Amino acid sequence: MAGEVGLNRVPVESVGLPGEAPLAVGVHAPLFSLPDADMETFELAHVMGRHIVVLCFYPRDGTPVCTRQAIDFSDHDVDFEEETAIVLGVSPDDVLTHAAFRDEHGLSIRLLSDMDGEVCRKYGVLQPRENGSGFVIRRATFVIDRSGVVRHAIHDVAQRGHAAEVLQLVRQIARNA
Repeated sequence: MAGEVGLNRVPVESVGLPGEAPLAVGVHAPLFSLPDADMETFELAHVMGRHIVVLCFYPRDGTPVCTRQAIDFSDHDVDFEEETAIVLGVSPDDVLTHAAFRDEHGLSIRLLSDMDGEVCRKYGVLQPRENGSGFVIRRATFVIDRSGVVRHAIHDVAQRGHAAEVLQLVRQIARNA
């Protein structure tokens, strides 16, 4: 899969970050448990074997780009369900902020809270702030097949058409299953 490109020539392989180990395509996705906007725990291990997982990391709720991306994925919710895929958004925002964001914009994707950044570290989506004061979340999407293998890792996500591109990747995985 190295060097593979998706629709619109967007790379689908991991790119390294300074000081961070990139999560490579072809490896098993790190398992995790995180609370969602309804304060229920989501465990990646519980959906393996049954669902393709689209894991979208983003910096924070309510920013224009994050909002458009979340709405775009929500607009394709039925299409992802037809492929037995679930879409998850992950940011460091707390569960109450996620609930308000979801409700304000009518989002149907499940929003997970990674307040300590542990899952972001596991997936290699942290990048140092320009001023050196900590890290920020790098916008990235991982597509994980039913067996738990990372099939696509898209970093520096383009906002327009991203959900449709990811849907096509999911359909390819579903057809080849």
